[in-house]
This record gives sequence, structure tokens and C-alpha cells, in this order.
Amino acid sequence: MPRQKIIVTGGCGYIGSHTVVELIQAGFRVVIIDNLSNSDGSALEGIKAITGEDVPFYMIDSGDKNAVSEVFSQEGRIDGIIHFAAYKAVNESVEFPLKYYSNNVKGLINLLECAIDHDCNRFLFSSSCSVYGDADKLPVSELSPLGEIRSPYARTKLMCEDILRDLSSSDTQMKSVVLRYFNPAGAHPSNEIGESPTINASNLVPVITETAIGKRPEFTVFGNDYDTRDGTCIRDYIHVSDIANAHVLAIKKMLSHDYAQPFDLYNLGSARGNTVLEVISAFEQVNGVSPNYIIGPRRAGDVIAVYADNSKSKNQLGWNLKYTLDDIVRTAWQWELKRSRKK
Repeated sequence: MPRQKIIVTGGCGYIGSHTVVELIQAGFRVVIIDNLSNSDGSALEGIKAITGEDVPFYMIDSGDKNAVSEVFSQEGRIDGIIHFAAYKAVNESVEFPLKYYSNNVKGLINLLECAIDHDCNRFLFSSSCSVYGDADKLPVSELSPLGEIRSPYARTKLMCEDILRDLSSSDTQMKSVVLRYFNPAGAHPSNEIGESPTINASNLVPVITETAIGKRPEFTVFGNDYDTRDGTCIRDYIHVSDIANAHVLAIKKMLSHDYAQPFDLYNLGSARGNTVLEVISAFEQVNGVSPNYIIGPRRAGDVIAVYADNSKSKNQLGWNLKYTLDDIVRTAWQWELKRSRKK
């Protein structure tokens, strides 16, 4: 039986590259589409080092319908699409909302139209826990009411979810699964791939590692007056390889011959919340390095606290976590040391 083929948009990015590795190791063929707007393509070398495979790569924008259509023509039958390609910085989306709506929402529509044109009807979408806003009750499940959306980034993700939900009721036969990530962090245990943004990192763990190694003189903890254990925001940190594994489980489920669900969604989180200061403390204890930081004012768009009820993912996808917060900060620091030596 021929290996099933999956297009991964944003496959040179952080979560995308880890998912490509997991897909190949699970027996899939992978085609990467990435415009390298926030990556430099070096992940392709790491993917090959881990898997031994040269992955077909097209440096195009996934929202360019004509260019994506050409990929379908060259690659033949595509069994499914995993869509990562999107802008993702919360604070940038507050400053440049139209940039986010144009890229994230319009880009999804163009990609879906192309998939439908080429009879590809399995679509796995990268969403975010930010759609929950400030939840009234924690942990949040897939059935939790959505709170106030705090950023254009989060709103684009929710709009994309709604588009996929509506599409599932149409006559296109498109079946979609939405994966709502909490806070992916860490790096592949092989130390061959990790987070390597070409623009300034805004997520906590790479900010910590970049400061610890001296790329930044210090970083800011945005607010210490929230109603939490130590006054700083609470997030659910999940190892990127655990996130990647969930994509393989989801796409396998979608491609099974008896799969009939037109639309579904799953939380991908650790079911545990950690404050910003707790993550900094874990980094210091595990790695023996203390990054410089200051306490600053609250940041626009940040929610106070959010962490997952992941029981649906465990029960329906068979998803089990392999990595802890200590693993996250350890692998992230080892990756930072390696990528900094290359420069």
C-alpha cells in the first residue's frame, strides 16, 4: 500500500517541523509549503538528520491559490493538509490587525478553495487556546464558553474555526479537525530542530533562553499584579514533540476508512498551569542559569490564566504526554546553546 501523502503548510516553522518529523516516522510522505516569513529553512536539514528523508519543499505562500494548485499538480494525490502557516504574535496583532486578518483568514480561505478544487477533503487546523479568552472556570474544555477575545490574533483563529465549521455543513465533503494549542515550548530531544524565529521571539521560553545566553540584556515579565499565585499570568506549557504527536494521531483518525465526523476540535495542553515566575524558576533549577528580567506593566492582549482539560484528546485520540516542564526548559536550553554556536 502506498504511503499516504500530507501537505504541511508552515512545515519549516517551529511546530510544523516537529510535526513533519513525527509524520515521517509514522510512515507518511510529507510535502512542505512555507514562505519562510518567520523561519530560514534550516529545519529541513534537521528533519533529514532525524528521519533520513529529503522532504519536497516549495517556497511559496500557502494563501497563493495558483501556486498551491501547482503543487497539487506536481505532487499528485494529496490525502490531507495540516495548516500551520499563520502570523502568531499577540502583541503584533494588536498593533497591525489588518495584517493578521489578511494573512490568517484570507490565507485559509484560499487554501481551502484549492484543496476542494483538487478533491482533498481532510484538513487539520492549527488553532489556539487564546480563543477561550479569560475563562470563567478552569481548566477549560472544548465545551467551555468562550470568554472575551483579547487580541486580533485570537479572533482570526476563532474566525478560521468558524469557517471550517460552516464548511463542514456544506456539500464539499470537507472534514476538518481543529487542534487548540496551549503553550508549545521546548525542542526535539535529538537537538536537531527547535524554535528558530527570524523575527524577535515573543513566547516566554525562547525569550528566557535568548536572555540567558546573552542575546538580550534582559526581558520583561508583563505584570505581577494579577489574581494568581504570584501575581504573574498562568499558562499551560506543553512540549512541542507532544503537540506534534497529537497531529499524527488526529490525521490518522481522519484518514481511517470509517471516519465520518465532519468537524471536531481538541485541546492540546498539559492540564496544568504554571505562572511566568514558576517557568523562570524551573529554567534556573534545571539548567543552573539565571536570566535577567524585570517586572513591567501588563501587556495588551494577555489573558490572566488559562490551562487545558485535555481528557477528550486522551480518550478519543489516544494521546499521552511524554514530556514535563523540566524537559521543556532543558531541551529549549540545549537547543539555544546549539543554534547560538552556529552563528
